[in-house]
Amino acid sequence: MARDGRNGRRAVDGLLLLDKPTGMTSNAALQKVKRLFNARKAGHTGSLDPLASGLLPVCLGQATKLSAFLLDAEKTYVVTARFGTRTDTADADGTVVEQSQVTEVDERQLGRALAGFIGEIEQIPPMYSALKQGGRRLYEIARAGEEVERAPRRIVIHELEVAQFDPVCPVLRVRCSKGTYVRTLVEDLARACGTVGHVAALRRIRVGPFTEDQMVSLEAIAVAREGGQPSLDALLRPMDEAIAHWPAVELGAHEAFYLRQGHAVTGGSGGLTGRVRLYGEGHGFLGVGEALGDGRVAPRRLLVNAGGGAA
Repeated sequence: MARDGRNGRRAVDGLLLLDKPTGMTSNAALQKVKRLFNARKAGHTGSLDPLASGLLPVCLGQATKLSAFLLDAEKTYVVTARFGTRTDTADADGTVVEQSQVTEVDERQLGRALAGFIGEIEQIPPMYSALKQGGRRLYEIARAGEEVERAPRRIVIHELEVAQFDPVCPVLRVRCSKGTYVRTLVEDLARACGTVGHVAALRRIRVGPFTEDQMVSLEAIAVAREGGQPSLDALLRPMDEAIAHWPAVELGAHEAFYLRQGHAVTGGSGGLTGRVRLYGEGHGFLGVGEALGDGRVAPRRLLVNAGGGAA
């Protein structure tokens, strides 16, 4: 790993599938990972609320160039809802602002309500969110005691099912598109059941191709650090796994050279169109390209130094 003489941090490239603990912001978790790896550059893909735990992909080094593609990925959550009370933040960290005499739902009623949310739906973002309106974060406006009108956004709920039934605190499993607020989904679901509700617990178990069993805890990272850089870096996954579901295009040395100069090149893409993974002879993963449909591929997001995986 190359070191930066200015701050002693090193250039490390790869993906860390962090199991973010509850009670910690996503940014605090990111900064802790960055310190543990002594990494020069890092970013996360899709915030989790402090209340939430689970899969937070952290991109180190050049893997940050792929972070937007993980932001766009489908996500799966396990959420515990609590019926009968509504909070200002829509989760258990907030203050109770409304109570209902209806505190329980039956399993059949809940199943009918769940079915109404599957597919493409509109969702109004919560006030306690990081979205900006008029140059201010919505949560900043909410903390000032104000509320503003928010435009609904179209999202997709691919799956929504009962994982464990309880009349007051059912556990649900949600597979959804990017931009989905599970807190809002629980509030809307409670309303459809004739009551109010909030999120009591939330855990993200999947982001795109990555699953719960691949996660690494902060404690495991700290233990690995005792073994030095090789032990730490063994926790990283190759950065191209983030887009493993895209077609791969292999280029010869000649084509790879001109691609890195910014030119569209011929070879390996056949009749493909759209985004592809690019690999070069002797250089491994090159980055992201676009197949143009005429046998050529154009560079879109290339690594600075050709070489794949968790370098």
